[in-house]
Amino acid sequence: MNAGPAVKAVIFDMDGTLFDSEPLWQIAEFEVFSTVGVTLTKEMMHSTIGLRIDEVIAYWFTQFPWTGKSQEQIHDEIVDRVIGLVQERGSLLPGVVDALAQVRASGLRIALASASPMRMIEDLVTHFGIRDAFEILRSGADDSHGKPHPAVYIRTAGDLGIPTVECLAVEDSFNGLLAAKAARMKCLLVPSVGGLHDPRWGIADQVLENLTEFKLVDWG
Repeated sequence: MNAGPAVKAVIFDMDGTLFDSEPLWQIAEFEVFSTVGVTLTKEMMHSTIGLRIDEVIAYWFTQFPWTGKSQEQIHDEIVDRVIGLVQERGSLLPGVVDALAQVRASGLRIALASASPMRMIEDLVTHFGIRDAFEILRSGADDSHGKPHPAVYIRTAGDLGIPTVECLAVEDSFNGLLAAKAARMKCLLVPSVGGLHDPRWGIADQVLENLTEFKLVDWG
């Protein structure tokens, strides 16, 4: 777990990592896609966890082409609905506040790198009172590719001025894990689906049930 260069920066994913928002994304996607006659099951939506929402929409459009609303309109409706749902019934996941405090107190660099649009990132970290915990907020919405492509992690490390091999990514999804490892980062995984013993987690550097188990000393 401590092999390789020492960690100098911690980069947190957002959805499913900081907030209990993945079920709310599913509610929003089910509702909005239903308006164009596309009915998604939980299993279908699980397969796209960690992908950027525009890529999710494009994927389902190839499977179930619809009429009546553009992909951009579907995108905006889903994002608006998720923001409303998270503000209404979402919560910070266990251990998040303490984990952020540990990183801040250590003097390590700290950032957030999410596939979500920037307006959503800004709204939600402000809503939950954790905006000041992060030096940098980065959205992968404008990158050429979303997770599992490593673009957002590479760009965030560059903004911090820290080599990717000296960064720890904190993730919840398989696509996020792939993105972090493709960027040559260490990755701490707190799975939002799949359980602790899913064989896909074998490439993670550490797997925890939740962030109450987070100990920064493990990465010293």
